[in-house]
Amino acid sequence: MVVGTIVGSSIFVQPSEVSRAVPDFRGMLLVWVAAGALTWFGAGICAELTAVFPRTGGVYVFLREMYSPAAGFLWGWAMFWSMHSGIIAAIAMVFARYTATIVPLGDAGIRGTAVAGILVLSAINYVGVRPGSGVQTALTIVKIAAVVVLLVLLLAGGRLAPPASMGAVTAAGFFRGLAAGLFAFGGWHMVTYAAEETRAPERTIPRALMIGVALVVLIYLLLNAAYLLVLPFQAVLSSTHIAFDATAARAGPAAASAISLLVIVSSLGAISGVILAGPRVYFAMAADRLLFAWIGAMHPRYRTPHRAIAAQAVWSSVLVLTGTYATIVSRVIYTEWIFFAALALGAVAVRRRVRGIASFRAWGFPVTPVVFALACGALVAAQIAADPRNSLWGLGLVVAGLPVYWIWRRLSARDRLSQSLLPAPLHAGAAVGREQRQGDARR
Repeated sequence: MVVGTIVGSSIFVQPSEVSRAVPDFRGMLLVWVAAGALTWFGAGICAELTAVFPRTGGVYVFLREMYSPAAGFLWGWAMFWSMHSGIIAAIAMVFARYTATIVPLGDAGIRGTAVAGILVLSAINYVGVRPGSGVQTALTIVKIAAVVVLLVLLLAGGRLAPPASMGAVTAAGFFRGLAAGLFAFGGWHMVTYAAEETRAPERTIPRALMIGVALVVLIYLLLNAAYLLVLPFQAVLSSTHIAFDATAARAGPAAASAISLLVIVSSLGAISGVILAGPRVYFAMAADRLLFAWIGAMHPRYRTPHRAIAAQAVWSSVLVLTGTYATIVSRVIYTEWIFFAALALGAVAVRRRVRGIASFRAWGFPVTPVVFALACGALVAAQIAADPRNSLWGLGLVVAGLPVYWIWRRLSARDRLSQSLLPAPLHAGAAVGREQRQGDARR
């Protein structure tokens, strides 16, 4: 699940974005190493927090326990309206557009195919964790096997010289490239959401996070090195589908056309992982009375949060059909780094409180969490400086959850108070009283 969720479509596109920000061979590889290291640090933080709080909801639970229910609510709020639903919609559109390279589709057909992909994968996860995780495993195995074949194809055929620099590396450019690289590593935290449906989550999830992220870092470094060694650097800078271009340069157009199938399978695996993970957060929020109770319902047969899965599928489909997903993702996706910084700093305090209890201890405390938090803060600041209008709009969308939280808590408290004031026969004790009276009658 970790590998399948992270390795989506971005690694076949984002290297060009990174190279445009950092037009230097060594600088570009340094960006990918830094992005991988930060992802590793973040995964270690989430792994340790899962060992302490092995409950459904993952990041939501961590924020709630370390800070307050309001912090957890804001994460879930941003997840549903933008971060996760928008990512599902965006990757589904990538899947549909690459499908259109094999089967001719107009704009309506592309959007319809994207929605169909969302609905089919949501239906698979609806009918159980086992089918959902089975599909996820199969798609991950196929995509990683295809990536290995791609690497062999690109790196075979003789010794290649690294390209020369095409420009100077600046601090601003490095951070832009780092943001683009980290986007390709996105999704590493989502495995924490399904903790209570995982066997021995306090051991299994930390192991999955650390091994999975290590595999992805290795894959990404090898792919980027292959792209840069096969293509002229100018071609890397101008490419919009770098994996296709690199394969065409090495093995010809016929082999390059197979890249479309790789991107399709890879995109489906990423969508499946996000669809499986997200509803567990909404389920946990409903259990905490921070969402409507009906959205936290468990299916009587399949034992899945079926209504949360359906709600997520509907909203993601709406984003696809209205074309608003790109705007939402570009404006809001950076805000998750604010929450990640909070996780890192909170994890330092948690380790002091639960010393000797956690079954997993992340490497480098307290230095790595502080470095990770500072990097998160720098990324957020760089994003706001680069695009203040859209960035502040996205931040405002997240902050808008605070008054919603306050109103919801007031209404929930009023509802609980009214329930507690009901006459005994109509309140929760009615069933107990009825059973006692029936027992007396039988005696």
